[in-house]
Amino acid sequence: MTRRDPFRDIEELFDRMSREFEEFGSGIESRVGEGISVDVAEDDETVTVTADLPGYDRDDVEVTVQDRTLTIAAEHAETDEADDEDTQYHRRERRRRSVSRRLRLPTEVREDEASATYQHGVLTVELPKATGDAGGHSIDID
Repeated sequence: MTRRDPFRDIEELFDRMSREFEEFGSGIESRVGEGISVDVAEDDETVTVTADLPGYDRDDVEVTVQDRTLTIAAEHAETDEADDEDTQYHRRERRRRSVSRRLRLPTEVREDEASATYQHGVLTVELPKATGDAGGHSIDID
């Protein structure tokens, strides 16, 4: 007769649960902020955020910073291509799409001196470091 070790059974159960939670968590993480991948870098003077926003025009993107939080939002309107009665769609997925992402910045920044550029689907936001400011600021994109 083989004797079972209840503690080993419990350990195996916790290992299995841990693996399942990790798989579940990675699925959630991939959906949170879906469509916006970012890099946040910092040097002595500046915090730089680089975000991928392919398929959006510059005017579709809005960037704001307030209280050490950078918000990036983009909305792409529905296409009007071939909306005549003779066109038969078999699949139509290119409709209104919006994404947003909020990032906690690693340090205080001078909000009124922040700048942003958008080229080839890549948004780069430069945020000069500061000791602290009050209020928020909308960032114009060049």
